[in-house]
Amino acid sequence: MTISDKRQVKLTELEAALYSAGHPLDMEELMQALGSRSERIVLRYVEELADKLNARGRALEVKTLPGNRVAMQLRPEYGRMVRQITNRPLLTVGPLKTLGYIAYNQPIEQAQVLDYRGVHIYSQLRLLEDMALISRERMERGVIIKTTPFFSDYFELSQDPEKSRQQIIQLFSSLHPELVARG
Repeated sequence: MTISDKRQVKLTELEAALYSAGHPLDMEELMQALGSRSERIVLRYVEELADKLNARGRALEVKTLPGNRVAMQLRPEYGRMVRQITNRPLLTVGPLKTLGYIAYNQPIEQAQVLDYRGVHIYSQLRLLEDMALISRERMERGVIIKTTPFFSDYFELSQDPEKSRQQIIQLFSSLHPELVARG
């Protein structure tokens, strides 16, 4: 196998990893997927794959995100067209309310979410965690829940919890001013 063939195999593996993940991958995950110990080499593959997709004018793009994470995503100009085709929401109302409560109050104890949302949240939390929208961490006094960087990227919010909280308030005030007015 020539060097060119090996390079193409690595690019194809990178593309497969990014596509199948469905969420941004950090450098450790990318290095593992490509069987490399060099962050520099992996970044070169990322840049090359991004350039190849750009040159072909494809609907998907490779984007480097804050925190040295990389995602394969739909180019923004195709978003409206895809939303017209896919009428299935990312989340149903119940999990979305649970996610909103977590995002607004994070970091939050799982017990508080349980008190506010009820016992049905366990399956919702599992779903949200499987979708990489939240993370749960066991602490001495219980489980702490926070949103993930993927959550921030997906909903185009700041990764700073205080800034994202303000963005959530602004979003809800523009969608439902009567809810914000009541507090």
